[in-house]
Amino acid sequence: MHSLDPDMAPPAGTGDDDGSSPVTIASLHVYPIKSCAGLSLTQTDLAATGFAHDRQWMLIDDQHEFLSQREHARMALIRPAWSDDDGALTVTAPGCPPLRLPATPLGERLRVRVWDDAVDARAAGPTADRWFSGFLGAPVRLVQFTPGQRRLSSARWTGALEAENAFSDGYPILVTTVAALDELNRRLALGRHAPVTMARFRPNLVLDGLGPHGEDGLDALHFDTPGGPVTLRLVKPCPRCPIPNIDPDTAEAGFEPGDTLARYRADARVGGAITFGMNAVIVEGIGRRLVVGQGGRGTVQF
Repeated sequence: MHSLDPDMAPPAGTGDDDGSSPVTIASLHVYPIKSCAGLSLTQTDLAATGFAHDRQWMLIDDQHEFLSQREHARMALIRPAWSDDDGALTVTAPGCPPLRLPATPLGERLRVRVWDDAVDARAAGPTADRWFSGFLGAPVRLVQFTPGQRRLSSARWTGALEAENAFSDGYPILVTTVAALDELNRRLALGRHAPVTMARFRPNLVLDGLGPHGEDGLDALHFDTPGGPVTLRLVKPCPRCPIPNIDPDTAEAGFEPGDTLARYRADARVGGAITFGMNAVIVEGIGRRLVVGQGGRGTVQF
C-alpha cells in the first residue's frame, strides 16, 4: 500500500456486513482526443475499450509516435464538444476557428505507436493537420483509432482478463474519488498553495462515499443498471507524470500539485512512483450505461 502521513484521514468505513463499501458516481468524463481537454457527462455507455468515445483520436509526430501535454502543454487548451444536431465532434482552441472532425476519416491508413504498442489508425486529413499544427506551432497529424483491433492492457496486472484499449495510456478506465482531491487540496492549503481541480488528473469515473484514496484498497466496483450489472476490476495504481502540474485552464506548468503529492503518495506497488487514482478494466457490462448519481458498491475481494 502507499505510504501515509500520520495526519492522513482514514478511509471511510465499510458499509454492509459483507465488507462492501457504498459508493456514488460523482462525475463521468471522457477525453475524445488523447491529452486534450475532456468532457464531463451526465451518463455514458461502456464500450469494449472503456467509456464510449474516450481517446478515440490522437495526435502524432512525423515518426507516428503519439504526442501529449508532456511535449505540447497547449494541448490542454484544445477543447472538444459534441454537435447538438448530429453528434459530430467539434474542437476549439484560443485564436482558432472551430474545427469539425469527420465521423469517419478518409485519410490514409497508418501504423502508429502508443508507448510500446503499434496500432492501426486512420488519418483525419490535411485540414485537421493544418489546424492542430498551427495551434501547437509544430507539425502534427490527427488520427483516429481503427475499430475492430485489440490493444490489450498488461497481463501482469490484469491476469487472464483481456482488457481492450483505444489510445489510453494502458488501461480503459481511470477511477478517482472526491475525497482524494479534497485531501490533496487540504494539504495544498497548508502549504499556502492554490487548490486544484480534478481536471488535472483526467479521470473517467469519480466516486463519492469513500475516504481519501479509498479506491486504493478496492478490488472491484459493482453497479446495477437497467441493462444489467456492471463490474469494474481495479488492477493498478496510476503513476503520475508531470501533466497534473499543467494548469488545464492556462497550459502553464508549475511544481504543484506534484511536489505535495510526492510527500505522501509514493506507492510501493509501482516501485515507489507517485500515484493518484486506480486503473480499472471491465469485467462485465459492455453496452450498459452509467449515470451520475447512481449508487454502487466497492468490494475488497474479487
